[in-house]
Formats: sequence, structure tokens, C-alpha cells
Amino acid sequence: MKDPEMFEQIDDLDQESRYLIHKAKEAANHAHANYSKFCVGAALMLEDGTVITGANYENASYPLSMCAERVALYAAAAQHPDKRITKLVVVAKKKGGKELVPATSCGGCRQVMLEFEGNQKKPFEVIMQTDDHKWIKLSSAQSLLPFAFSRHNVEGTKK
Repeated sequence: MKDPEMFEQIDDLDQESRYLIHKAKEAANHAHANYSKFCVGAALMLEDGTVITGANYENASYPLSMCAERVALYAAAAQHPDKRITKLVVVAKKKGGKELVPATSCGGCRQVMLEFEGNQKKPFEVIMQTDDHKWIKLSSAQSLLPFAFSRHNVEGTKK
């Protein structure tokens, strides 16, 4: 796959990706977004086909909030520590809305995704909706953070 792959609409994506978009949209319905009114859902697939979802959870003290991507990633690590992630989808919608709105992962989530890829020693696909309402599919979280800080910086070793 050449990065990034762009798709005009959901129906242009493969069946597995469409299914994860559906699961992420369901997860967004459970977001606690009382402050921003921006509900985010994430769904990831593990190598055995298990699907884990997450939704953003806001706190009056914003730094204590948690993004949907990290909720799903941490849940996967806690519940299935020996299984690799193969794909992660992120979607968003306005609170009370039905239609998806464009949203890409924040820098913090991109860094966490990169750490997960490093830990599992294998990349996973990332799918999100861009500002122009197209869908983007990347073969690795590394594509989202090209000059990433990783364990190699801490350990003083080269990639």
C-alpha cells in the first residue's frame, strides 16, 4: 500500500474497514463530551479478529480527559496483552448528531499509537476522515508522526 490511500466515501473502503467505522461510530455514542460536544469513537481490530472500542471521556479539568484512541489502545493492552493490533479507525460526530464529521488523531494519540507499533514490532493500519470529508488509510501510525520520538531516542540507539 502506498501512503496515504485516499477514498472519496465509506463505501470505497474494504468491508473490514467499513465494519470498524460502524463500531467506532457506535462507540462515539458513548462519549462523555459534555464540554466540547465533540464525540469521538475508535475501534481497533486485533490479529484474531477481536474488536475493541473506545470513546473520548472529558473531565472538567481538561488534562485529565482521555481520547477515544487511547481508551481503545489501553483496553486492548489490558484485555489482550499478547495480541497484535492490525487496524485502528477513528471517527467523530457532534453531540446529538448522526452524521460523522472530519477528525484525525491528536499528537498525543499519534505518539501512543507509535509506541504500540514499536512494542508489537509490527505496524497497523490507521483510518480517519480528513477535513475534506474523504477517508484516509495509512499503513502505519509512523506515517502520522514522521519525526517521532521513540524508545530509540531514550535508549540512544538507532532505528
